[in-house]
Amino acid sequence: MISVKEATEIILQHSVDYGVEEVPLVEAIGRILREDLIADRDFPPYDRVTMDGIAIKYASYAQGQRQFPIEKVIAAGDPEGELKEQNNCVEIMTGAVLPKGADIVIRYEDLEIKDGVATVTTEAIKASQNVHRKGTDRPVGGRIVSEGQLISPGEVGVAATVGKAKLRVAKLPKTAIISTGDELVDVFEQPLPHQIRRSNVYRLRASLKPYHMEADAYHLIDDQAVIEQKLGQLLEEYDILMLSGGVSKGKFDFIPAALEALGVKKLFHKIKQRPGKPFWFGKAPNGTLVFALPGNPVSSFMCTQRYFFPWLRSSLGLDPFKIPTARLEKSVTFTPDLTYLCQVAVSYDQEGRVLATPVEGHGSGDLANLVDADAFMELPQGRDVFEAGECHPIFFYR
Repeated sequence: MISVKEATEIILQHSVDYGVEEVPLVEAIGRILREDLIADRDFPPYDRVTMDGIAIKYASYAQGQRQFPIEKVIAAGDPEGELKEQNNCVEIMTGAVLPKGADIVIRYEDLEIKDGVATVTTEAIKASQNVHRKGTDRPVGGRIVSEGQLISPGEVGVAATVGKAKLRVAKLPKTAIISTGDELVDVFEQPLPHQIRRSNVYRLRASLKPYHMEADAYHLIDDQAVIEQKLGQLLEEYDILMLSGGVSKGKFDFIPAALEALGVKKLFHKIKQRPGKPFWFGKAPNGTLVFALPGNPVSSFMCTQRYFFPWLRSSLGLDPFKIPTARLEKSVTFTPDLTYLCQVAVSYDQEGRVLATPVEGHGSGDLANLVDADAFMELPQGRDVFEAGECHPIFFYR
């Protein structure tokens, strides 16, 4: 059995770059960018008007003129116009090109317009006001977004502006989620008194959704020959296998022996933590990684959050542990010499601090308890009592 720290190091040492693929812009949200986004023209591409009002020559205002005959109206989308007479003005709308001969815009709120003449009603006028100058955000050829960025709606907007209908993004591993156990039936079936519905597969697939990962699901009966045959096939087809159940010491826990028979190298089995101690991690000769999670629902869920997602973020080039700390709101006593992954409900105080209140459950089989919590707090091995007011890392799952 190894420590949480050792398990984390081993898993992160096996981070994998799965290459690059191209996706339509509308499907790129949440992916990792694998190209720079370059300005294909100046940002903005012209002197852009930022307020509805009139465009004038500032020198005329500075010389005391306050009334400006209106030459015409220019809308956003019109070609560049021109102010023909320095003592006149042009009515202009937000987003339009500033006309030649004009250099400031006075908003409608500071005007009175009557009989084709605009009268300025304020003295708070400054040179170049309400004009977004060409190229002031980014010059043509300038880098706007760097490779490696997590794509948010902001990056999608930039990509659309520079004409990128498709984006190169980090390729995600092809993943299979496999449950085991003769006591399990599918969600649409009515379980017998000695059976339960499969939930881990659905929970794991749902957990992958924020990363835009789609996983295929399989179920294996408790038969070592069947398990070996099917796992051998899946190891050839997938980059990642996530198994649920069959990794402890029971007579029907065939997964470790089946993986060993298939040549999968065990990198560790069992971690000094609760829940999730029986976690098994290994690598097949062809490079396929196997995350064999405990069958208890809270255990499999915690191990996915604590180990699989940091591995995935590392593989995608992101910080694997960009996580906050929270203040423990109630003392916790935990006597086993293990790291304790304590379920907590999260709140915030008026000073902006993150507060974590322990949510007591009934062990690693109590999947209903997950809906009452928002995260889990990692309380380190080697202590029995954790006092209220202490700060420790938390892993959000809600």
